[in-house]
Amino acid sequence: MTGLLERAEQAEVRLAKLEAENAALREENAALRLENTRLKVENQLLRDEIARLKNLPPRPPFRPSGMDKATDDKPGVQQAGKKKPRGPKLDVKRVSREEVLRANVPSGSRFKGYKSCFVRELVLKAELVHYRRECWITPDGKTVIAPLPAGIIGGYGPNVRRLCLMLHAQGQVTTGRLATLLNDVGVEISKRQIVRLLTKALDEFVAEDAAVLHAGLVSSSYVTVDDTGARHAHGNFYTTQIGSDHFTVFRTTKSKSRLNFLSLLRGNYRDYVLNDAAFEYLEERRGDPGLFARLRTFEPQGFCNQVPFLEYLAGKGIDIFDRQGIGVLAEAGLWGSLRHHGLLGDVVIVSDDAGQFRVGNHALCWVHSERLLQKLMPAKPKEARSVTLIRDLIWRFYKALKAWKQKPSPQAIPGFRRRFDRIFTLHTGYDALDQLLTRLHRRKDELLKVLEYPHIPLHTNASENDLRTFVTKRKISGGTLSRDGRVARDTMLGLMKTCKKLGLSFYHYLGDRLGISGQTIPPLAGLVAAKA
Repeated sequence: MTGLLERAEQAEVRLAKLEAENAALREENAALRLENTRLKVENQLLRDEIARLKNLPPRPPFRPSGMDKATDDKPGVQQAGKKKPRGPKLDVKRVSREEVLRANVPSGSRFKGYKSCFVRELVLKAELVHYRRECWITPDGKTVIAPLPAGIIGGYGPNVRRLCLMLHAQGQVTTGRLATLLNDVGVEISKRQIVRLLTKALDEFVAEDAAVLHAGLVSSSYVTVDDTGARHAHGNFYTTQIGSDHFTVFRTTKSKSRLNFLSLLRGNYRDYVLNDAAFEYLEERRGDPGLFARLRTFEPQGFCNQVPFLEYLAGKGIDIFDRQGIGVLAEAGLWGSLRHHGLLGDVVIVSDDAGQFRVGNHALCWVHSERLLQKLMPAKPKEARSVTLIRDLIWRFYKALKAWKQKPSPQAIPGFRRRFDRIFTLHTGYDALDQLLTRLHRRKDELLKVLEYPHIPLHTNASENDLRTFVTKRKISGGTLSRDGRVARDTMLGLMKTCKKLGLSFYHYLGDRLGISGQTIPPLAGLVAAKA
């Protein structure tokens, strides 16, 4: 009996010791979590400081969530016996040259026909064309010289220019490497001349790029938008992307404000309009009602540009040097101009929740919203479990939304709204997580905009993919110095992306626009409108 009591006491002592050790390990683990979190924050701050010193945008402190890919339905098994045709064999109807190859056979052999073999080849050679232009003197003493063929600039033909534009925009080849490549082929050209070919006489391309933006904003049912940093003239600029399934445009400007974004949406228009749409915009921005009464008239007021618009405001007793107050009025004038010209209409603007994009019929990107959960740095196991639980609930809800988009059902909409409320009104005890859920719940209408417009995307991945081309260009070629270089870069990258979305060859598009005989490409703006 005594032995049993002693063993029980020893067991209790060991149990108490283990509990104490477990508590100490828990405390040590919590301390290490806090230290790890502190080091992560400090490391990220150092990385951001290094990026700032290098004039680069800071790297996001989190990895992609993978929510969109993880919630995709698995592709079905391909039907047996049906193989996908191989790509290279689809172009055999475009044979440009045919040759018969003879075989060395012994006498008495019988001819059995031919065995076909299709070979893809590229012919790249340099030519120096000597144009002898007739010169005439008219009876009145004027000299008439025969004109050069279209597309010749600075002693270089359109084929050289097409190759430079395609390799620089689509191939991400720098001007220095272009000069080396062309000189190796046999074309005597300098880097400065290549810059001229890339940036000068692009008025036709710039006009078509502007027409693509206008057609997209008039005909599309939605646009996705995003921006990234850019270097221009040794300063920090911002490149804004606007696009949909059928078009893409880039615009690089000094500012990334809402006023700047509205001016980009306005396109080539330069007017300001104070109409009902403008005053509705002011009411949404909670402007001064007394100010509305001073500005509102029976007929809409239109101004050809900014100068008469500011003069009109000054005449109404408004301080035009108050940047904040005048900024909101300028935004209203731009919004009135957009609606006056029929732009946007009921177009849904899908963005990553950047403040400058929150205008009109706005929808919020789910991927960026879920990404906010990754920014949280829980210090306790319970907090980490809460974050994992909420992310799992959001992923399941997102997957259900994607399935509903395939077959929209109005009867299921109330259920989605109730389910959204249940998820984003949960109280986990983790203050940072609860505050984030409350913040996202306030954006319910924008996150569930897809229930009203099932055709819009749930994310802005397309915009990020488009901007990736621009970021690659920035890493390889750096920034731009002149206005011509900035406009040329934005224009050619936008037209290249638009051609790709429309299923067109950028090479053939450049050839058609530069007057090279070959495939005819219709105006891109018309194709964008027809697709929409």
